[in-house]
Amino acid sequence: MKYFYKITLLSLFMLTLLSACGGVPEEKSTASHSEKAFSVEEVLEMVAKENDVTRTLYTKAIVGKGKAQGMKFDEDWRKDDVEAGPLPALFLRGVASSIRKSPVPLGLYLGSDFPVNAANKFVGKQAELFKKIKMNQKPQFFYDSDQKLHTAMFADVAGAGACVSCHNDHPQTTKTDWKLGDVMGATTWQYPKDSLSYKETIALLGSYAQGTVDIYKEYLAEIEEFKKSDKPEIGSKWPAEGNYLPTAEVFLDSVKKLSSYETMKHLVAKK
Repeated sequence: MKYFYKITLLSLFMLTLLSACGGVPEEKSTASHSEKAFSVEEVLEMVAKENDVTRTLYTKAIVGKGKAQGMKFDEDWRKDDVEAGPLPALFLRGVASSIRKSPVPLGLYLGSDFPVNAANKFVGKQAELFKKIKMNQKPQFFYDSDQKLHTAMFADVAGAGACVSCHNDHPQTTKTDWKLGDVMGATTWQYPKDSLSYKETIALLGSYAQGTVDIYKEYLAEIEEFKKSDKPEIGSKWPAEGNYLPTAEVFLDSVKKLSSYETMKHLVAKK
């Protein structure tokens, strides 16, 4: 079965935005798209909030409730002999992979001081700033002169039991006493420019939205290939209701409802 999500979250954001503002006059639209309307810090905060909503929904409503129904989630979920879905961290990695394939120069990755994968351990400036994040959970911004990238780090907090148990029980874990509410790591975003136009901002947010579409649809495609007879039924229902998974449209509609207002409000404030 194929799932099509032709209208991205950001196109919905902009339709709502234009409706609320009465539309953008043609003679002003070109200027508004070329002006540097947002600082890179503002835009990275916007996309970080979108990511928080999406990952929380996936972690709690799909992984957490899905496990209660007997669904499996595994780091090797893409292997042919593994009938499972992506863990939350791998869901994020899938989003990041999709973004890298887009024309938008947005970097995204997840790091920690106690990562499961040693390659994700913070070093240098990021390790220093992560200490501050662990203390107050406030985002940290800096310019990475080596990579020539504006960088923003946001606390990644253990908000679901699935996160805690997975990290504590993982055979490669370097920490076994994680608990709910702990700052487990930081989501790091990078962009080469210090400011963005409306057009660039919409493209950046759109690349993230498309990333969530791509990884979730990939998961559903994996489900279709499962050989077990009790594989989840894909439709309008959620794991909280039984052995079900929402379609990409249903999942992303829930993301839109939870996140679009704050993003729209920020965009409108700059009009």
